[in-house]
Amino acid sequence: MAPAVRGLKSLVWQKLKSLVFDDCRKEEEWKIILLDDYTTKLLSLCCKMTDLLAEGITVVENVYKNREPVPHMKAIYFITPTKKSVDGLIDDFITKSSSRYKAAYVYFTDFCPDNLFNKIKSSCAKSIRRCKEINISFFPYESQVFTLNVPDAFYRCYSPTLEKTKDKDAVMQVMAEQIVTLCATLDENPGVRYKSGPSDKASKLAQLVEKSLENYYKTDEKSQIKAKTHSQLIIIDRGFDPVSTVLHELTFQAMAYDLLPIENDTYKYKTEGPAGKEREAILEEDDELWVKIRHKHIADVIEEIPKLLKEVSSKRKATEGKLSISALAQLMKKMPHYRKEISRQVVHLNLAEDCMSKFKSNIERLCKTEQDLALGTDAEGQKVKDSMRVLLPVLLNKSHESYDKIRAILLYIFSTNGTTQENLDKLIQNVQIETDSDMIRNWKYLDVPVISSSAAQQHKHQRRDRSSEETYQLSRWTPIIKDVMEDAIENKLDSKDWPYCSQCPPTWNGSGAVSARQKTKANYQDERKSSARLIIFVIGGITYSEMRSAYEVSQVYKSCEVVIEWADFLQAGTIAYSESGPGSSLCFKPGRAGT
Repeated sequence: MAPAVRGLKSLVWQKLKSLVFDDCRKEEEWKIILLDDYTTKLLSLCCKMTDLLAEGITVVENVYKNREPVPHMKAIYFITPTKKSVDGLIDDFITKSSSRYKAAYVYFTDFCPDNLFNKIKSSCAKSIRRCKEINISFFPYESQVFTLNVPDAFYRCYSPTLEKTKDKDAVMQVMAEQIVTLCATLDENPGVRYKSGPSDKASKLAQLVEKSLENYYKTDEKSQIKAKTHSQLIIIDRGFDPVSTVLHELTFQAMAYDLLPIENDTYKYKTEGPAGKEREAILEEDDELWVKIRHKHIADVIEEIPKLLKEVSSKRKATEGKLSISALAQLMKKMPHYRKEISRQVVHLNLAEDCMSKFKSNIERLCKTEQDLALGTDAEGQKVKDSMRVLLPVLLNKSHESYDKIRAILLYIFSTNGTTQENLDKLIQNVQIETDSDMIRNWKYLDVPVISSSAAQQHKHQRRDRSSEETYQLSRWTPIIKDVMEDAIENKLDSKDWPYCSQCPPTWNGSGAVSARQKTKANYQDERKSSARLIIFVIGGITYSEMRSAYEVSQVYKSCEVVIEWADFLQAGTIAYSESGPGSSLCFKPGRAGT
């Protein structure tokens, strides 16, 4: 039984089935599976308990916790190659007489260091039937979105206190190795390129990824060197487009995660009526309606959901009007379906109304200012002559929160390519945000000019002309990364600004027009993902608007699938750096921006 997932999640699940469950399968034999924190999250993203049951798994346990022994059953250990997880494995087989399980099948997510492997070998080798490395060190967050297992990567990449340490190089190496496991899961050996710029982070990571790809494909299970595939991997530094991280985005998913207290993809709401109960809903890809509307503008969502509710209601009433026994039997069969469909629609209607409530109370007035500052033109296309005049009404409005004023100040600074020290000090003092001023100043650590100087001039990506595209006035901005995706697919990226670490992938024609003509309509859609992929990795994470861009570009360019990296440590476009407490920290403030 395959899980109801698609894309990356489906690929990861199929790989796990093949390398783990099929590898140790025996007819009519049930097993226990032991997981650690990482593998628990990984499995929860790509399968459900019913899928594990179909693979002969009866119990899921935490390898760290004390457990009751089940000596007549075999156990699968799907764990990371860390001391804590390996100690949990060894503790289960200290002596043969006290073993918790009959035997162990051990599968590591990644390369197991020699010291840990030797520790297992000397402690419990006789109890182990299998010991393999399966190379999955990333999370399939959505069908076209992945995230790495490096939760402190942003701090370690950008913190100024680590400038003279080896920690930055170490985290880059970990990221590179995890990116390679993504490529291996996709069965890709892409051409690796990066955005050249004032920082060397993208260049360094690209070189490390290229070297790790070479090493991986020299030592894979087939012992053959895999040629470059028709795909590209582009590595970009987060400072490349700061604007998209602070704008209020008005498409459904981005808006909900920005304005509402959604944690772990869980939305909490109350049912109608005086005795309304608090309920929870998971925003996930198993929900087809969520997948259908998450990237739509909030105005379209508010219009669409009530129509769907009426449509389902009218279908049910039409069925109820027929009193034959067969009609009643059909109605009984359909009721669970109707109930599930309506409940999901109610969830998203509540979610949309909560978003609109926040929007109408304050955000609507901010959006015009933000769009004008971001684009440098107003809704009529007239150039903004004085950015400060556009900004001032927001700063003087007492109903706007300080946090939203900081976002507006950042957009002003980005639009003018930095400001003077005197002007910045005045802005901070007048808006009374001295305690949060680092949220503005610290953008310099991402090589974004905060204080203007001749040396701080940024080379900006040439924007594509989108004047013919229909947009809402408060949603005119397009993330720069969407331009990059389209230019890469059309083979329009300048190799001087976007150099390859190795030779260009063979027959990369961007649009994939040749491969499209060679396929019949019947099998073209099924095979399109094997023709070419564009993998985007942004050091520092991406916003929800940039995630949306990956899906939109994939829809337009049918012969190329865009896979993009998201990071849960990037929650907003404002950076706080603190030197108080036991250690310095550089992080994005939780919760708000267009992420």
